[in-house]
Amino acid sequence: MTDQLTWGRPELSLTFDWDHDAPVSLASVTFRGRGMPLYSVPLVEILTADHGRLPASDRLAHTELGSELRYAGHEFDASGRLTIRQEAHGVEVAVLLEQLMNAPTAVRVSVEVVCASADRVVLRSVASWSAGFTQRDAETGEKLDDWVRVSGRSDWLGEGRWSRIPLRGPDFPHLGEGLTGHNPRGAWAVTSDGTWSTGADLPVAAVESAKFGLALAWQIEHNGAWRWEIGEDTAGGYVSLSGPTESDSSWTKVLEPGESFRSVPVTLAWGTDFEDAVASLTSFRRSARRPHRDNATMPVVFNDYMNTLNGDPTTEKLLPLVAAAAEAGAEVFCIDAGWYDDSGNWWDSVGEWMPSTTRFPNGLGEVIGAIRSAGMVPGLWLEPEVVGVRSSVAERLPREAFLLRHGQRIVEHHRYHLDLRHPDAVAHLDGVVDRLVAEFGIGFFKFDYNINPGAGTDRGADSLGDGLLEHNRAHLAWLDALLDRHPDLVIENCASGAMRMDFAMLSRLAMQSTSDQQDFAKYPPIAATAPISMVPEQAASWAYPQPEMSDEELAFCLVTGLLGRFYVSGYLNRMDPGQRGVVASAIATAKDLRAHIASADPHWPLGLPEWTDPWVALALRGGDDELVSIWRRDGTDSAVLRFPHLVGRTVEVATVFPLTLPAWRTEWDAQNGTLTVHANDAPIAARTLRLTASTPSRT
Repeated sequence: MTDQLTWGRPELSLTFDWDHDAPVSLASVTFRGRGMPLYSVPLVEILTADHGRLPASDRLAHTELGSELRYAGHEFDASGRLTIRQEAHGVEVAVLLEQLMNAPTAVRVSVEVVCASADRVVLRSVASWSAGFTQRDAETGEKLDDWVRVSGRSDWLGEGRWSRIPLRGPDFPHLGEGLTGHNPRGAWAVTSDGTWSTGADLPVAAVESAKFGLALAWQIEHNGAWRWEIGEDTAGGYVSLSGPTESDSSWTKVLEPGESFRSVPVTLAWGTDFEDAVASLTSFRRSARRPHRDNATMPVVFNDYMNTLNGDPTTEKLLPLVAAAAEAGAEVFCIDAGWYDDSGNWWDSVGEWMPSTTRFPNGLGEVIGAIRSAGMVPGLWLEPEVVGVRSSVAERLPREAFLLRHGQRIVEHHRYHLDLRHPDAVAHLDGVVDRLVAEFGIGFFKFDYNINPGAGTDRGADSLGDGLLEHNRAHLAWLDALLDRHPDLVIENCASGAMRMDFAMLSRLAMQSTSDQQDFAKYPPIAATAPISMVPEQAASWAYPQPEMSDEELAFCLVTGLLGRFYVSGYLNRMDPGQRGVVASAIATAKDLRAHIASADPHWPLGLPEWTDPWVALALRGGDDELVSIWRRDGTDSAVLRFPHLVGRTVEVATVFPLTLPAWRTEWDAQNGTLTVHANDAPIAARTLRLTASTPSRT
């Protein structure tokens, strides 16, 4: 006899079933009143040294232990979180599920494994989530034909390149596996190893079906190695999500009797389509972020680096920029890389973090004082986790305070990497940050991260991946403790742009640099897709106008940053009064838009942009108001934007920015919910518009 448990809220509930011959599995999802039965696979998949896969494969799914787990109980805590317990072969497993109050269509999940036998358990992978998302059609036998995968790839300077690919096709051909009596062995797997968690593939993705009017999106919330996979079995398709594994990232974990391991958290979000599922994730992210006043205030930041000082700050260069940034309306001024360097070659000497005396003859305090006198919060760039091979810190700290391999410190691009499991490494970083805050009143840090130490460390660890996972978790604990000590401190997350923009980091830090891309014409696809990975108000896409730009190019640069956390650079001090006025207007506009951005959901009225698309658009929807930024990058002089949720509505269109250039002509079609925009003659141009919907149209 099958037992069932239904848990959740009216907007989203999950039904699990099990019996004496089968483990707990997700049997169906009820989303906004509509139920959908699912292909049943074990909810927990665990690979150990003595229990492999059935049949042999490289999947997260189809583990022998997963299939042999049996229900042992469940309970709810005071907040409604659900724990489902299972056991088999000397392990006890608890699946922990929670829904946040303001994110009722998303579920966060993790798995705890306890060694309950007299013998050790050697873990090789522990999936945080494994469940079907569809099932075999009884009439046609099809499982994936109506589904697409939405996934993203990144690279330095090319972040957030998203694609929509039908599942049925080259990745999932018809195999005829039913003749074998076994499920297929392959899967479409995406992995990340090392500490650049978003340096290649992204831990956020989705599957979507227009036929069923349903989408499932997910994120893996880890600042290290991870894996997600989509698989097809004879009876349906499934999704499995995991942190590090043995096959992908050299991770094994030995549990002695009584010891436990908890997997990295993952979050699943449902919607009627991809954009609706991203809105669900957005609500979850806002609810799960660390509370901070900056989440709502979103002060405008000027940073001297991008296409400006490029890591070569001096008093002489900075003071004019400070004055110009303050005049334009910036609220934070961040001195970027190089402020600690006396030699002119700072890359391999970082780690001491003492101000240069040659760059600042009267001391760094002179520039900090000018920033504060101009009414701005002073900020500094820091790359805390690394120590240059020429730094004296490398000799003062014990060898064990660094990531090691076979007793040797790992070197990557002339840097050592601190191991934040070690108390001396933590004490060093605490001393650096506390000193800079106390001595200079620093209120903003840009934390950068420009190396990847690889699979991990074997010091005090069961495996390279185990050492790295524990370091990753120690890093998060260090950030938590730092912000507990300095609750008003604002920290930007940067890793060569956005090579580590996972939610483990973004749940703690205020804003995220979306790229190091220096070609302003290439930036729009990055800025437009950033809200898939983070809340819009965290997305700091550089606005770096320059005095040699045309009026349209100047506006193009500034529009790139407007629908996110406004992040400004550029030689404002060299601009003429008219250009400075345009920058000041953009900053004033950004301040006016902050409340809308911090509560709006993103969507893409031109679809997810391709890297070379001539037109790119990002819209933020909130109430009856819609903000949309549109970039023209050559090509035709008009584009048709789609707003299906505004079909039948009367819509007023107004230019938000720029107001000093000719407005683009627009035509609203209420019947089809489309807005046609006609650009002027400039091949490179951009506008931010506001769409205000009124009563339903009679048209």
